[in-house]
Amino acid sequence: MILACQNISKSFGTDEILQNVSFHIEDKGKTAIIGPNGAGKSTLLKIIIGELSPDSGEIILAKGKTMGYLNQHQTFTPNNSIYEEILATKKDLIILEEKIRQLEIDMKQADKTVLTNMLNTYTRLTHDFEIQNGYAYKSEVIGVLKGLGFDSTDFEKKVDTLSGGQKTRIALGKLLLSNPDIILLDEPTNHLDMTSIEWLETFLSNYNGAVVIVAHDRYFLDKVVTSVVDIDRGVSLAFDGNYSAFAIKKAQIQEAQMKAYLNQQQEIKHQNEVITKLKSFNREKSIKRAESREKMLDKIERLDKPITETDSMHFKLTPHVISGNDVLTVRGLEKSFGSLSLFTNLNFDIKRGEKISIIGKNGTGKTTILKILNNVLEANCGEVRLGSNVKIGYYDQEHNVLHSEKTLFEELSDTYPNMSNTEIRNVLAAFLFTNDDVFKRIQDLSGGERGRVSLAKLMLSESNFLILDEPTNHLDIESKEILEQTLNQYEGTVLYVSHDRYFINKTADRILDLVDNTLINYIGNYDYYLEKKDELTAIYTNKEQNTQKTDESSSVKTDWKQQKEELSRLRKQENDLKKTEENIQQLEIRDKEIDILLEKEEIYTDVNECIKLNEEKAAVLAELEVLYELWDRLSE
Repeated sequence: MILACQNISKSFGTDEILQNVSFHIEDKGKTAIIGPNGAGKSTLLKIIIGELSPDSGEIILAKGKTMGYLNQHQTFTPNNSIYEEILATKKDLIILEEKIRQLEIDMKQADKTVLTNMLNTYTRLTHDFEIQNGYAYKSEVIGVLKGLGFDSTDFEKKVDTLSGGQKTRIALGKLLLSNPDIILLDEPTNHLDMTSIEWLETFLSNYNGAVVIVAHDRYFLDKVVTSVVDIDRGVSLAFDGNYSAFAIKKAQIQEAQMKAYLNQQQEIKHQNEVITKLKSFNREKSIKRAESREKMLDKIERLDKPITETDSMHFKLTPHVISGNDVLTVRGLEKSFGSLSLFTNLNFDIKRGEKISIIGKNGTGKTTILKILNNVLEANCGEVRLGSNVKIGYYDQEHNVLHSEKTLFEELSDTYPNMSNTEIRNVLAAFLFTNDDVFKRIQDLSGGERGRVSLAKLMLSESNFLILDEPTNHLDIESKEILEQTLNQYEGTVLYVSHDRYFINKTADRILDLVDNTLINYIGNYDYYLEKKDELTAIYTNKEQNTQKTDESSSVKTDWKQQKEELSRLRKQENDLKKTEENIQQLEIRDKEIDILLEKEEIYTDVNECIKLNEEKAAVLAELEVLYELWDRLSE
């Protein structure tokens, strides 16, 4: 064991954030701390590193062990380049290397009386240098920089000129290179593109120390962690395994808790009924038996009812009208900023009902494409053509569609003036804004709160073509899952940019990868993309022989066609299955209604009505038999 948290409690005013939180971290263990926004995850990290003091409990760190924490507010040396800033983490090695080099010079001029001592010192220093991987430290620095998305052309850029996201990546790089015994990371995948996230997964999985991560990136957690600490309503539970294993175990525990509670409630109800019955006999012996049962009942330790619902968003996206089959046609799209060309000659089509994700490295132009489609930016050239009856709903990650000076209430009432005050409050409540929250100004909201307001406006737009830019940013895991379910049930068309691979895997049926100024088309989810990535990237970026390209492109296009036909077939099958389940449910309800009617005296004494209902029941049962067989076939 390298770290232990024992009965950590913390309150801010009357809000109890953490209640007797206890868990431990094994040496080289990889642990995730998860929970809803506001559960106290970041507070717990700050208590572990000593930035905050707990109200009670203690943190125990193994003797001689060091901790490193990714602080979002880093200070850097003025005028340092990116490379110099990162290289500073190897200061001790650099000093050691300088001593070795100076010793090599001095030994050439030394006489025999001091040379022996100098040789011994040289042997000891070079041994220490080798043990600390000194001969590879520059390669290690460059590897980390490139892994975090910096090109060699970026190395000489001054840190003072960088964006907040770039500075966070430098801070992460410095932490990784400092090699503490325990690394504590708070949302480390923020500001990283997919390639950098994949590199970080590999780095942390192979890291020789322990890692503690607060993150909402479920795909990342599945790849890296071996244990999970779940904090919910201030209480912690520890689980072995990755995120997916945790989700299954937690659901089983919640189900078992609810079952135990319901069984106890049933037993209590039964005992109370028996006690009431015994007392009604009004005999001494019966009353004594009733009193005995009451004493036994009082001794039962009552189980609290498990809380199965948390404060979470609940909403539905419904198109006002159905669009034509051709939703969007893009031909020859080009965009550059000065001498920087983002993309040239982009061509793609979107059909009704598709859920498409645009992916690619940071800076390739993904968000720019969405802004062009929404007339926020102008393309240098190219054609963007919308299909018939297409109405766009736009979710902007920067939330420029919101007005910072307005309150939440004004934001909705000004956009939808026909809504009543009650209707506006009900919509805002569905997105967790209640009471005086509705009078907060947009400019005072957190990133997650602004995201929820943007989703509320999106829901009210009743659009049939949603264009979303990083819709899962600032959402906790539960909110992401709600958004996934909502998009999967949405009958319109969706085009979005996201770095959330788990989200993409759950919602996308097609992926457009923006690579080297061109879009590579994958007809499938993120797992399919990973399977085909190397093959299609090689073909579309001319990395294979031209003689092979034509045949392979033809093969890939055939594969696309087959995949699209298969997806269309599966989508139809899913719709048929859903309709079949709805029909079965309606018929089963009607069957029960008939049984209830047949028990009524005015019905079973009316021969004609009785015959009529029995004939209907026979027809319902016959139709149900057919539907059951159809459901069985479709569900396979």
